[in-house]
Amino acid sequence: MKIIVIGDGNVGDTLIRYISGEGHSVTVIDTSVVRINRVVNQYDVQGVVGNGASHDIQQEAGVKDADLLIAVAGSDELNMVCCMLAKKLGARRAIARVRNPEYFREMGFLRDYLEIDLVVNPEFEAAREITRLIRFPAALKLDAFAKGRVDMAEIYISAGHPLADKKLASLTSSFGVSVLVCAVRRGGEVVIPGGDFVIREGDSISITASHKDLSAFFGRLGLLGKPIRSVMIMGGGRSSFYLATNLLSLGIRTHIVERDEARARELAERLPQASIICGDCTDGELLEEEGIDEMDACVMLTSNDEINVLISMFARTHGIEKIISRVDSEGFVKMLPAGLGADSIISPRDISAETVLRYLRGLDNSKKTARGEGASEHSAIQTLYKLCDGAAEALEFNVDKSFRALGIPFMSPEFKMKKNTLIASIVRRNTVIYPHGSSTLEEGDSVIIVTTNPQLSDLNDILA
Repeated sequence: MKIIVIGDGNVGDTLIRYISGEGHSVTVIDTSVVRINRVVNQYDVQGVVGNGASHDIQQEAGVKDADLLIAVAGSDELNMVCCMLAKKLGARRAIARVRNPEYFREMGFLRDYLEIDLVVNPEFEAAREITRLIRFPAALKLDAFAKGRVDMAEIYISAGHPLADKKLASLTSSFGVSVLVCAVRRGGEVVIPGGDFVIREGDSISITASHKDLSAFFGRLGLLGKPIRSVMIMGGGRSSFYLATNLLSLGIRTHIVERDEARARELAERLPQASIICGDCTDGELLEEEGIDEMDACVMLTSNDEINVLISMFARTHGIEKIISRVDSEGFVKMLPAGLGADSIISPRDISAETVLRYLRGLDNSKKTARGEGASEHSAIQTLYKLCDGAAEALEFNVDKSFRALGIPFMSPEFKMKKNTLIASIVRRNTVIYPHGSSTLEEGDSVIIVTTNPQLSDLNDILA
């Protein structure tokens, strides 16, 4: 597909890396000559220097032939104008990043009247992911599938962990709960494991199960701990506003530290139930005076990665049970010694990229359907998450009659699946099924696939 990306910031750069790596024809528009030269030299893309909201610049980029325009510049208003102009000039579809809560509440209007096909709000999605982690603090990362019926949690196997040296095939009998380990990160390698795989200290494992079974499993492991009742948020930006709104609705005491007096006053007006502290979150004495020692969780959401990591380390020394930090810089966290930083890392940049990539794979599926290549729009990707720092993907598909192995047991020689691909769980009429050799995929099922094979866009792509 021919895709135009407007804006080569953090989100834009991640998107460009993902979509150019999947073989699409990509043209990047940015006002900075330096950024355009860098992205053209780094990726297999074309570049245009200029204002993405300019008629002439979009024409130069070939917008009339574009299958998709993605506007992720720094301004919400600019992104919306870029999308409207692109649709008028012939682009088939348009995606806009819109972060302002006032605009985001009008998402239906943006889609219907401004002809924007998808609105992406990184801060809103990041807050939603953090909320899940607050409710399930034992996980490093927690993703939801099948409208919340299935969870996928990543946990780290520390020294003395009850799962260390356990064979995967023995987990259900050992702990009395059905779960499936679907991906393991060991050092620099990511493995889609079989039943004979043995978990070792230092592994990060991704587990899929129903919410009820996952809670029970963590309980048997002794990892649930006490519920989080109080949270301190560092930084008062959009993510903090969305997160505080979520936490307050759950009855969780919420404190926000924001250095800008005007923003702190605005937050106090909009979030009267929260405790708003006007001050510098790098001031350790201030944090101690405001009761950081009494918090169950601490969330770092400033716009500065270094500050977020620094405060994470400070919170660790104060015995905070759950520490979550926003970090957008790739590789930054890997420089820290284990155990000194945050428990969980959140990247609004990566969340946005996953959202767009899911939409893009759906478009690719629609094109296959139009060409009569055996795909179906109904079997397109419903959910997509990157696992293990992007080395693996977890994807949710609806199963329809276009699936070529419909009703064939997995152990049958007729059911041939690609290597490094795993059926993690099946949802059938609201029941979660943990697959085994006699399991089948039936029309109407939702199925979750974990794979290290890139570019799956249709369920049939799992078949060898």
